[in-house]
Amino acid sequence: MLWPTLQLVGGLLILLVGGHFLVQGAVNIALLARLSTAVVALTVVAMGTSLPELAVSLDAAARHSTDIAFGNIIGSCVFNIGAILGVAAVISTIPVRRETIRFEYPVMLFVALLTVIVARDGMVDRLDGITLVVGLVVFIATMIVFAKRGVSLGEAEALKRDVERAARLEEGPVRAWGRNVLYVIGGIVALVAGAEFSVNGGVAIARDLGVEERVIGLTVIAMGTSLPELATSVVATVRRESEIALGNVVGSNIFNILAILGITATIFPVPVNAQAIAVDNWVMLGFSAALFPMMWRSRRISRSSALILLAGFVAFMSYLVVGALR
Repeated sequence: MLWPTLQLVGGLLILLVGGHFLVQGAVNIALLARLSTAVVALTVVAMGTSLPELAVSLDAAARHSTDIAFGNIIGSCVFNIGAILGVAAVISTIPVRRETIRFEYPVMLFVALLTVIVARDGMVDRLDGITLVVGLVVFIATMIVFAKRGVSLGEAEALKRDVERAARLEEGPVRAWGRNVLYVIGGIVALVAGAEFSVNGGVAIARDLGVEERVIGLTVIAMGTSLPELATSVVATVRRESEIALGNVVGSNIFNILAILGITATIFPVPVNAQAIAVDNWVMLGFSAALFPMMWRSRRISRSSALILLAGFVAFMSYLVVGALR
């Protein structure tokens, strides 16, 4: 039992470190290539913080541990809203941008509903996966168009400063490119290794304790792979950039379903546990829907709303633990 636990914890830590270096390297390479900072934020960073979930879900599906693969995705979405957004809004009330209510949140709610629909027959097959990936491409393209339309007059100067910072001109652009490429390569290697360790440990613990792999995926692994989102949201809130916390959660949930479930199902069709169809998917949809009245009423997520989200998350986790111990 000790070795599987060490594998799980060590794997999650490796995922966290690997994700950090991969995102850092990818962002700097994008800036060195003179891509707009707005485009970088909406694509590279949003996808980068979801890479640990992708690595774990692909690895688990390849091993036929599809309950872990699917549970990791659904559990991450629930954790993002219930725990991460809840904690961030307790620290500081989160203002809601008009664009979030008009576009980003409806997309998140739609893809949550889409998950319930595609999984209702007990299988997310390759056609479902391809459909989700196409939706991802459309979403990214739309966000890039919106970002370009919203570029301010000072964007050129801001981009210049970011490029200079990314390149660390004292070491020269060539060395900067080389260093960041190494960050990306090292990050990818770490994600693969971290996924291998964490899935091995999670499966072994589930078998030793007689706990469903679905529960391990929904709880320990989902929370572990969501650490990048947690760190991003808490840091942003502490720095009084709390609106980033909401965008991070909404964007991550969209990527979790469209990218992670889509790519995983395209490569390895994913059977869906009956309990996931009956309970887990609806809980994820319920958390997604609960955000609307919180955001619409006062254009902010208050501390009282945050406590409701946290209470809902604790209740769901308690339900899973109690069910596992029966």
